[in-house]
Amino acid sequence: MSSPLTPMVEVTNLHKAYGPIVALAGVDLSVQPGEVVSVIGGSGSGKSTLLRCINYLDPPDQGVVLINGNRIGDGGPHVPERILRKHRAEIGMVFQSFNLFPHMTVLQNVIEAPCAVRGTPKKEAIELAYDLLASVGVRDKAESFPSELSGGQQQRVAIARALAMKPQVMLFDEPTSALDPELVGEVLNAMKQLAREGMTMLVVTHEMDFAEEVSNRVAFFSEGKIVEVGAPKEVLRNPQHPRLQAFLSRLNSH
Repeated sequence: MSSPLTPMVEVTNLHKAYGPIVALAGVDLSVQPGEVVSVIGGSGSGKSTLLRCINYLDPPDQGVVLINGNRIGDGGPHVPERILRKHRAEIGMVFQSFNLFPHMTVLQNVIEAPCAVRGTPKKEAIELAYDLLASVGVRDKAESFPSELSGGQQQRVAIARALAMKPQVMLFDEPTSALDPELVGEVLNAMKQLAREGMTMLVVTHEMDFAEEVSNRVAFFSEGKIVEVGAPKEVLRNPQHPRLQAFLSRLNSH
C-alpha cells in the first residue's frame, strides 16, 4: 500500500484574536499537493486572517501550521526570524492590493526576491522572470513601471513575482476585489492556468464561478470557523448549513 500524501498545508486548532475580536476560533484545514481550495464567507468571517496566520504575517495565538509536513513555530506567536524567512520562501502570497515596488520596473520587481533571498544568479532570475511574465500575459511590460499598468496587469505581475520564488503553495487573498470588473477575467485566467499546471492553491475569493470551476474543494467560513467544506457543486448548489444557505441566497439576490 502506498502511504498517503503529506498535505502541502495543514492547520490544526488555529486561534487568533485582535483584542476582544475573535478572528479564528479553532480552524482545521488541510490542502493536498496540487489541490485548489477556495475559501468563501462574509466580510469579517476570518478568511484573510487564516492566510495571514499560515504565512505568519499575523502569528496565530494558538495552533499548529505545517507546510509540507514541516512545523512552523511552536504553536505560539514567537518564531525566530530566520525560521520565518525559510518558511515564507516556500509560500507565494498575492494580496488584494498589488504591493509592487513603484520605483522598480516590472522585471526588477520579479527578480528582486529570488536574487536577494534565494541567491539566484541574476541572469537565471531574468530568464525565469521573462518566462513567468509570458505565462501571465505581460511579458511585453517587463520594462514598464507599475504606474504605467492597469490594475489587472499589476496583479498579474504580482502573481509572476510570487511564482519567481518557486513556492510550494500559493495563497491568494481576494486577488480580484480591487479590480474593475472588466479586468477580473484576465487575473482569474492566470490563476486557472496555474491550477492546470498543478500548483497547490488556497484562494480566498468572492468569485463563485471561479470557486466552482477551478476548486477541488470549497470551505465556507463563518464567525472564525469553517462550518462547511466539500466538493464545489455540493457546497455551492446544495448547501447544508443554515449560515451558508443564507450567505448564498444573499449573493444570488444581488
